[in-house]
Amino acid sequence: MKRLLMIAFHFPPLVGSSGIQRTISFARHLPRFGWEPIVLTAHPRAYERVSDDQLGDVPSDVIVERAFALDSARHLAISGRYPAFIARPDRWITWWLGAVLQGLAMIRKYRPDALWSTYPIATAHKIGHTLHRLSGLPWVADFRDPMAQDGYPADPKTWKSFKEIEERALRSASFSVFATPGAVSTYRERYPELPAARLAVIENGYDEESFSRLDGSDKAPLLPGTFTLVHSGIIYPSERDPTQLFRALRLLLDEGRLKPAELRLRLRAPAHEALLTKLIDECRVADCVELLPPIPYRDALLEMMRADGLLVLQASNCNDQIPAKVYEYFRCRRPVIALTDPAGDTARLLREAGIHSIARLDSAQEIALALRRFLDQVKRGDANRPSDAFVRAASRLNRTQEFCVLLEQLPARHS
Repeated sequence: MKRLLMIAFHFPPLVGSSGIQRTISFARHLPRFGWEPIVLTAHPRAYERVSDDQLGDVPSDVIVERAFALDSARHLAISGRYPAFIARPDRWITWWLGAVLQGLAMIRKYRPDALWSTYPIATAHKIGHTLHRLSGLPWVADFRDPMAQDGYPADPKTWKSFKEIEERALRSASFSVFATPGAVSTYRERYPELPAARLAVIENGYDEESFSRLDGSDKAPLLPGTFTLVHSGIIYPSERDPTQLFRALRLLLDEGRLKPAELRLRLRAPAHEALLTKLIDECRVADCVELLPPIPYRDALLEMMRADGLLVLQASNCNDQIPAKVYEYFRCRRPVIALTDPAGDTARLLREAGIHSIARLDSAQEIALALRRFLDQVKRGDANRPSDAFVRAASRLNRTQEFCVLLEQLPARHS
């Protein structure tokens, strides 16, 4: 069996990143296709929030080593301030030194056949490039999101460091893997000199094992008599701005097209609570919107399976990205409404799945019409849901098989 050294910041016991699922699922399924995973991650002190919730999802026979890492904002700040250079490209740059030293020791000890690193965090690709250069091992750079974008990161020096890391990855890695077709198209335009075959798509997915453990659970409605619409996960102020959604709710309430007790919009673990509370108060929708704290991963899955409907938020500035949560929504087989740009990858995927309840995130009028239509369709029982065949194809097991097709094409280690 060949070995793959996987470099991932987002890994249990970290809480709050859907990217954990991509790494865990690859680690779980790789042995089925002839690859043994070895994980190099960060010491838990680097994480802002931790939980043992998903430690059990990592197979017990997977080697996991945790390198020295600090969070500049928490560990190196004085009176809440710290020099910018110790947080560039990100607040976990100290992980680079610890991970390179530990990674080289792991390479000597376990003799892996290839390297894989996953962004975000940018430091992960910096580690991947350094280990690739020092060891001669072939490298796969995984981009769960596009990296150096227009206006992101906002700080010019940080943007420059992102761009440098991105260029090294694209030019040095045997394959650069992206989670959406739109991201691949963007990067082929950005780096036209690179062979097209070196840029590949492996979408996110859902892990059947996580859902199979819920089969005997109570699937009763969350709030009998009230339509519960759930958004599970972070609501970013720019990328998933809910302002027009809240205004649409106010519009429906004012016009009598929505009764106050008819709908409960449940925002689970949205972060940015202060901003969201302010928006809710400004739009006067506190009677139908609730902010709820994070819960263990499988409890969150069960909540989605018990919801009357599931909500996707994705702004047009993220047209080349698809929220990883969407694939879990598919597996829940609940009705889905998406507030996103119809021209983006999120809307494309939903249409491919047979879901057509889509409105622009920046239009309160469109949202009001789509939401009222969606509620009526669900109540009548004729809301669109993804087909069983589409859902099965989106499993993480299938994504791992696609990944292993790339791994088998990697060149041998060079000196």
